This record gives sequence, structure tokens and C-alpha cells, in this order.
Amino acid sequence: MTTTQTKARTGTTTYATPTDRALVITRAFAAARPRVFDAWTNPRQLPSWLLGPEGWTMPVCEIHLREGGTWRYVWRKADGAEMTMTGTFREVAPPGRLVTTEAWGPPWPETLNTLELTEAAGLTTMTLTVLYPSKEAREAAVQPGMKAGLDKGFDRLDELLAQAT
Repeated sequence: MTTTQTKARTGTTTYATPTDRALVITRAFAAARPRVFDAWTNPRQLPSWLLGPEGWTMPVCEIHLREGGTWRYVWRKADGAEMTMTGTFREVAPPGRLVTTEAWGPPWPETLNTLELTEAAGLTTMTLTVLYPSKEAREAAVQPGMKAGLDKGFDRLDELLAQAT
């Protein structure tokens, strides 16, 4: 993967690797910044879009939105397989910034995720920086399936935000 300098636009997610340990994900949404922040942090909204490929649900979405608070998501596939992710909120600065840890459990290492939202001309640009403990950990995580799952989730977020306006 190489670093790209693509301006964010709706419907398109860009992935860049500006350092050995960082993955930067950028996408623009046609909604106000507070609305996008709410979709990322509201346990009634997040399970409707952060699902990855078809066939998954999020039956558990626990969010304690405060610095030092925790979060936990459990995804379930139609065949009953489950996947759990947990983390801690390090910084909560609505509507523009959210810093969290993220852990999938062994063998995946914990990451530090920084979500930044900027708004201009009716669009909110999301810049999500995921900092891995090593280049090897980042390369192991950044696979075509991961990108396809995120893209599908962001498409769902576009739809959710369109319904709210």
C-alpha cells in the first residue's frame, strides 16, 4: 500500500500509509459534523452501519462515551459466528475528535485510533488514523477484505445520514 494524496469525496474511501505504523482512512459525508459524530458514538445508530460485509449484525453495542469510558461491540454472522472488539475512550471532543484504543483480542495487537471530523460546504470529512504497534501488525490487518468491509459500512453510513436530513 502506498500513500495517496486524494481529496475526500462522498462515496469514496481512501486508504493511505504515511508512516510504517499508520493507516489513514478518509471519506466525506453529506451531513453536518455533529450528525456524523453522533452516528459514530450513538449505540442506537452505530449497529445499523458498522457491519462490514452482508450477513453480519451487531447485537451488542455498549458505549460509555467519556474519557476513560469503555466500548464493546459484538458482531454476529448468520451462521452464529461472533467477533468481539473492545476499547477505551482516551479523548472525547464532540463534534470533531475522538481518540480510542481498539482490541480484537489475540493474536491482534491493540491500536490507537484517532477520528477527526472537519466540515466545509455541507460536507463532513472523516479522517481516521489507526496507529499499529509495528509495520508488520499494520500489514497483517490491512487486507482487501478489511477495506471492502469498511467501504460497505461507510456506504451504509451514507444511507443513514441521508435519511436523517
